Amino acid sequence: MRPITIRRTHPSRTPHFAWRTPLFVLLILCGLAAVCAVSPVLHAQQAAAAPSTDTDPVRSPDESHAAAPTNRTQQVTRSGSGFLLQQNVEEVSLNVTVIDGKGRIVPNLKKGDFRILEDNKPQTLISFQHADVPVSIGVIVDNSGSMYKKRPAVNKAALDLIEASNPRDEAFVVNFADEAYIDQDFTSSVAKLRQGLSHIEARGGTALYDAVVASADKLASDGKNPKQVIILITDGEDNASTLNLEQTIRRVQQLSGPVIYSIGLLFGDEMSRSEVHHARRALEMLSDETGGIAYFPGSLADVDEIAAEVARDIRSQYTLGYHSTTPSNIPGFRRISVTAQAKGHGKLFVRTRTGYFPTERPSGNPSNASPPTH
Repeated sequence: MRPITIRRTHPSRTPHFAWRTPLFVLLILCGLAAVCAVSPVLHAQQAAAAPSTDTDPVRSPDESHAAAPTNRTQQVTRSGSGFLLQQNVEEVSLNVTVIDGKGRIVPNLKKGDFRILEDNKPQTLISFQHADVPVSIGVIVDNSGSMYKKRPAVNKAALDLIEASNPRDEAFVVNFADEAYIDQDFTSSVAKLRQGLSHIEARGGTALYDAVVASADKLASDGKNPKQVIILITDGEDNASTLNLEQTIRRVQQLSGPVIYSIGLLFGDEMSRSEVHHARRALEMLSDETGGIAYFPGSLADVDEIAAEVARDIRSQYTLGYHSTTPSNIPGFRRISVTAQAKGHGKLFVRTRTGYFPTERPSGNPSNASPPTH
């Protein structure tokens, strides 16, 4: 699996960070070592990790399980006159939005109103929260040439969204074209975020998928809050990434990653009907698979209202937690279905991520166990 490194220098943006793509693969055959340089990977912390012979931009989750050392996920301990068999199971946290038949957010549900299925098996809800908790947010904005005239309205909407958020939220800003740059690292300062959004160079292509994966990695490694969100704003179709759409979705799911809210500015004459269709499909899939929603305003005048709606959605979510009934050493994608039903409400619609890939955790001393999946 190849890590994306973060370089701290760039001729036009010192001292901001640029995501680059160097990858070094160490091949050891019959005692002979050779070092080959190939394309970039996912984040700086992985750069020091043990190299792999996998040259895909992102190692598939199934391959990750196959390559990982086998951990014992069962432990037998004495309990009184008998023995107790313990198994590691996945701890899953879901951010859930519930709306009624008129599209209105439903704010007053109870724990018993929800039902969770994992691979069609009922799961027991062990935690329930409905509160305005702090969020870690990645604001990812298209900086390609076609966005130049749209950026003032986009920047205002993004800042309005941040200002409508919890004061304890933290956010970072990524501007991307054919490469992605962190133009403001994590902060709660609206002034600093405004400065980060002001880096408008309007150049190059649209490496949207690479920007999403690198930002999801950053949230996973550096975000302080378990609840995490990406706000993605673009006016075009990806044409410069090393990853494709399926790899991007898989990587975010493998991280048990952030909810993605997409705002597609697909109006105007810059794109053909086919390009608009492909761009719309990609944004819808990114959002649907992670529990977010994709918006497609008809003009720039609508963007600020959409940003306010996203802020309300984030603030109104329920957080549900359960222990998977399937041991974590069983690999493969786990599909999740959440439904809600409550007296006094008609049909309710639930939006959350479609599933996750399990993280195998070693048994034994709990202090050495990996943290729960978020």
